[in-house]
Amino acid sequence: MLNNIGLPGLLLIAVVVLVLFGRGKISSLMGEVGKGITAFKRGVKDGSEEQLEQDDAETAKDVTPRTDAEKDKV
Repeated sequence: MLNNIGLPGLLLIAVVVLVLFGRGKISSLMGEVGKGITAFKRGVKDGSEEQLEQDDAETAKDVTPRTDAEKDKV
């Protein structure tokens, strides 16, 4: 169904949306979409950095060499 729209159909839809909502409303809506995308990217970046820090902390917990008694337990 959507494969038959083409460029003239998309332009018609854009004009109808522009007439219904007005230029100001569309630009403010696109600004909010941009802020949302930016916040999402920032959250993903912060989450991945936090995960890397947790992984580093887990691997760096025990750096002391084992004693002979501890080697026998394992």
